[in-house]
Amino acid sequence: MKKTIIIAAIMLLVAGTASLDARTKKKSSTQKAASTTQVIYTGDIAKKVIGYNGPIPLNITIKNGVIENIEVLENQESPGYLKRATAKVLPQYIGKTVAEAKKLKADVATGATYSSEAIIKNIQMGLEQAKSTSTSKKKATTKKSKRR
Repeated sequence: MKKTIIIAAIMLLVAGTASLDARTKKKSSTQKAASTTQVIYTGDIAKKVIGYNGPIPLNITIKNGVIENIEVLENQESPGYLKRATAKVLPQYIGKTVAEAKKLKADVATGATYSSEAIIKNIQMGLEQAKSTSTSKKKATTKKSKRR
């Protein structure tokens, strides 16, 4: 009887440890994925980039080096022209790596040229910010390895 209880206790202990290990692995892989996502706000870095009626700030989401989403934030552009510009410009960048997007010569929307050009310039300035952020991380890593 005592052997059965001891064996049952050991089995429970092993099962609990395996479950805890699986949860820990899941959390750490989720944390790694979150650390590779970067959102760049262009409102500050592209203040002087003007569409037809003013600046067009963006949030550019980059995940694992690939542009995942570009969100147009509050602005003063005419909704119809802005819609035409975003429908033409944004799909050209979504799914591209930062390097590919930097080289891209994006087409502008006919009839919404100023808005299109402002969006493209915002994206380019945002991608330049993403590039400089990743470069500074590499430099920091290099400095650490030299100190060892």
